[in-house]
Amino acid sequence: MNCNQSDAIRLDLPLAAEALEKLRAGDACLLTGKIFTLRDAGHIRLLAELDERGSDELPYGLAGQAIFYAGPTPSAAGRPFGAIGPTTASRMDFAAPRLYDAGVRATIGKGVRSAAVRDACVRNNAVYFVTVGGAAAYLAKCVTSERTLAYDDLGTEALRSI
Repeated sequence: MNCNQSDAIRLDLPLAAEALEKLRAGDACLLTGKIFTLRDAGHIRLLAELDERGSDELPYGLAGQAIFYAGPTPSAAGRPFGAIGPTTASRMDFAAPRLYDAGVRATIGKGVRSAAVRDACVRNNAVYFVTVGGAAAYLAKCVTSERTLAYDDLGTEALRSI
């Protein structure tokens, strides 16, 4: 597989269902647009919030969106973050099926996912994008803005729009 950017499938976020239908495992993709960051503790809070509301209607504009499992570092070099790299996606497997069922269209992280997550992707025409670790400084150069939406007290695990 050749992963240079000229060969990548270019996808605008939020993702259209039709665009996902054309993807196949192993396709290199270049994502452009708004992505949300959320990690372990943030997922626990989000699920608790859904439980408190008695609904799986996603808050914060998350329906149809992509969640990047990342914990960004403080701003540096005039950029919103000094680094923003993926964390191990399987750590969010406890929450991913419910969030896919509620309308999250994609997740981004590193590593393998459980059978329950794979089933939720199929059931919801959703996708898991794998990214490599070790590229956090490079990825930070791709972020043009950030806004904390919820759970600010969680620091790097807060819900952010980037």
